[in-house]
Amino acid sequence: MIEDPPLLTINRRFERPDPALVAKLKGAQVGHIVDVLGGLGALSPAIKPVAGAPPAMWPLCGPALTCACKPGDHLALIGALAESKPGDVIVVAADGYLGTAVAGDLMMGIAKNRGLAGLITDGAVRDVDGILHVGLPTFCAGISPNSPAKTGPGTVGLTVTLGGIAINAGDVVIGDRNGVVVVERAQLAEVVAGLERVRALEDKMEKAVAGGLKFSDRWHTYLDPTRIRYLD
Repeated sequence: MIEDPPLLTINRRFERPDPALVAKLKGAQVGHIVDVLGGLGALSPAIKPVAGAPPAMWPLCGPALTCACKPGDHLALIGALAESKPGDVIVVAADGYLGTAVAGDLMMGIAKNRGLAGLITDGAVRDVDGILHVGLPTFCAGISPNSPAKTGPGTVGLTVTLGGIAINAGDVVIGDRNGVVVVERAQLAEVVAGLERVRALEDKMEKAVAGGLKFSDRWHTYLDPTRIRYLD
C-alpha cells in the first residue's frame, strides 16, 4: 500500500440505549428473552462464563461496546477501554481465535475500575484465578495463557459478528450461565414489554409441572393424528 492504514478505526457516534430500559432486563433469564425474540438471538453455545465463575459472575447486562481484533491481537480492546462508559459491556470479536488471550486479570481489573458491566469474547482469556478474584462477569470461548500483540489493525464501535450473531454498538447483551443473547437497540422497548408476558406464562407452567402435569394440552396441537403414521 502507498499509505499505512490506521491502526484503529473508532466510531464514537453510536447511540447507547435508554438506561431505564436496560435496567429492566437486569437479572432476566436468557431463555426468557430468547422466547420474547421468537426463539433465536443467542450467541454460540461455546461462549459461556469463564471456567470456575461463581454464581455472582453469571448475570451480565448492558449496552454493547463492540470491538474487532485480528487473531492474536488486542489493540482494539485497549481502544474500546479508552472509549468505554460505566455500565458498558465490551464485546470483543476475535474471529474465534483461541491461540492467544484477548484479556487477563489486570485488564479485567481496569474494566471493573472503569465501572464496566463485563466482557464477552469469542476468543480466549487468561489468568483465570485473577479474573475470578476481580469478579467482573467474563464470557469467553476458551482459556489460553498466551499473550496477545498490540499492533492492530482493529475497530471500535462498529458492527461485529460474534458467536454467529451480528452485534451493533448500542445493542444490549444479556448473559447468564446458559449463554448470551443480543437485543437490538431498536427492539429494546418491545422486548421489555414482552418479558413480563413470558415470565407469567413460564410461572404458570412451572406451577403446573410442580403440581404433577404429565403432558401439556398445547402439545396436542402438534400431534395431529392425520399427520402421523404409527407403526403398531
